[in-house]
Amino acid sequence: MLNTLIVGASGYTGAELAAYLQQHPHVNLSRLMVSAQSVDAGKCFSELYPQYRGLVDLPLEPMVDVANAAENIDIVFLATAHEVSHDIAPIFLAQGCVVFDLSGAYRVQNKHFYQQYYGFEHKNTDWLSQAVYGLAEWNADQISQAQLIAVPGCYPTVSQLSLKPLVEAGLLDSTHWPVINATSGVSGAGRKASLTNSFCEVSLQPYGVFTHRHQPEIATHLGIDVIFTPHLGNFARGILATITCKLKQGVTENEVRQAFETAYQGQPLVRVYDKGLPALKAVVGTAFCDIGLAQQGEHLIIVGAEDNLLKGAAAQAVQCMNIRFGFAPTETLI
Repeated sequence: MLNTLIVGASGYTGAELAAYLQQHPHVNLSRLMVSAQSVDAGKCFSELYPQYRGLVDLPLEPMVDVANAAENIDIVFLATAHEVSHDIAPIFLAQGCVVFDLSGAYRVQNKHFYQQYYGFEHKNTDWLSQAVYGLAEWNADQISQAQLIAVPGCYPTVSQLSLKPLVEAGLLDSTHWPVINATSGVSGAGRKASLTNSFCEVSLQPYGVFTHRHQPEIATHLGIDVIFTPHLGNFARGILATITCKLKQGVTENEVRQAFETAYQGQPLVRVYDKGLPALKAVVGTAFCDIGLAQQGEHLIIVGAEDNLLKGAAAQAVQCMNIRFGFAPTETLI
């Protein structure tokens, strides 16, 4: 059994991680921790999330000494702010833990990216250069050998899964940037209440136009430029991405379908539709990313859907853990 710690366990993603890990046959969910300043410090996890009463009744311990927290721990999941992950991940790594970081602190191997998009100077460039990007369906070989896995963001996951088969097959017209319009539920903003994610205040609207930090993450790992516009919707969870792109002249629908079939054959958590387009109700509460296609001549519309807290965060992190330790990739996920 692998002794496992979740840091940031009181948030929505941390709670989903705890739910998965408590039922994993090869994992001992040893400790749940929050920041020493958290209002949840000292509470029982099932007090915050009563649906897990009798299943996960661990205390939410305040993290005071990171090195002490790492004792007898094999795996650490960091569901923490970017700056926090930046600072504490190296301490866990130095203690020999395998770290799955769900923040953006190690996703892009360019230290200048962090000053521009995250507002802090990246000082752990050695670990940044060793971090493996945890897009599970595409980077399994690297994940299986890594000590630090940077789990992709929710928007980048659905966007890349939807576009990468076309990029890898060389089917896109490179003179036309794919346009990604994606809408997320308010749980993507985290558990802490604010006017920006209050159901009484939220209306369907774009945000972060041309400035959102997930655009360079998507573009970097796809290897192509994209236009990415996120939207916030007044629903709890899920992401729906509608992507418009142009194919090279003469590319047939059969070639497009073959690219997706080749990419995701044997990948049970990506479901490519034979006909029709996905809706959020098909994926919310599941670990799947669903993808549908509509082609007219050289123009292709791709619709990708996922649960932002699951395939876009916790489920993908567990999928990466399964790959890293040689378990079935879908263990506890389906």
